[in-house]
Amino acid sequence: MSGIGDANVGVLLEALPYIREFHGRTVVIKYGGAAMRDDELREAFATDVVLLKYVGLNPVIVHGGGPEITDYMQRLGMEVRFHEGLRVSDPATVEVAKMVLLGKLNSDIVQRLNRHGQPAVGLSGEDGALFEVGPVPNAEQVGYVGSIERVDVDVLNHISADYIPVIASAASDRDGNSYNVNADEAAGKVAGALGAYKAIFITDVAGWLCDPEDEESLISRASVEEVRAALPSLSGGMRPKLQGCLDAIAGGAQNAHIIDGRRPHSLLLELFTDAGIGTMVTP
Repeated sequence: MSGIGDANVGVLLEALPYIREFHGRTVVIKYGGAAMRDDELREAFATDVVLLKYVGLNPVIVHGGGPEITDYMQRLGMEVRFHEGLRVSDPATVEVAKMVLLGKLNSDIVQRLNRHGQPAVGLSGEDGALFEVGPVPNAEQVGYVGSIERVDVDVLNHISADYIPVIASAASDRDGNSYNVNADEAAGKVAGALGAYKAIFITDVAGWLCDPEDEESLISRASVEEVRAALPSLSGGMRPKLQGCLDAIAGGAQNAHIIDGRRPHSLLLELFTDAGIGTMVTP
């Protein structure tokens, strides 16, 4: 029994300097992948975020919901198409996306955090004019997909003092047109605008891999210059996450991380242990 106790004390002692370092700091968390779909992982994520708030951090969650949007579109008999990694979005597609993001997923996350002991508030890019968006450059091919041109963090600064903000990646332009917004972009832009201490992207792989087919080829640390040089040659889901890391740091975040959300409590492992997990991007 003493060995088990010693191990637990060791974990706490290892975490203590990190808790001290991060106290009062803002951490923006892009929530997605398996951590958002598996019930056990959803519970672990909620527990982790609530713990961050209890020990003095200011967590801000940004989420998408691609698989769930696809599922609901298929149930409704709607065509699902992608172009260069972006969902081709007519007004009906955007309407379904907003229903799923705000009516189901955002509400579920808020409810789970509330149940674990910390009050949370659900938002979208439309609330408090949080996101100012315009059409992406290839709008002729993808339709109503928006790129974030500005983040107004006043509403977040007010809310995060007492609550955990949970932001769905949907927004409107000045003319009232609704858009899908990539959640990785949203998280990076929010982290940059807040000058977050860390931006953390939760995904379904170990991190940025040299060889996408080999999880042993993890790049544990990379500079902004290294990421920027590699970005044109990348495709698939890792590219928007690395671009989100660049956006976060360019805006003022101190560093960014890509971590494996398939591991329970991966958020705590990254923040509060010496080894950490995943890929860390530094200025």
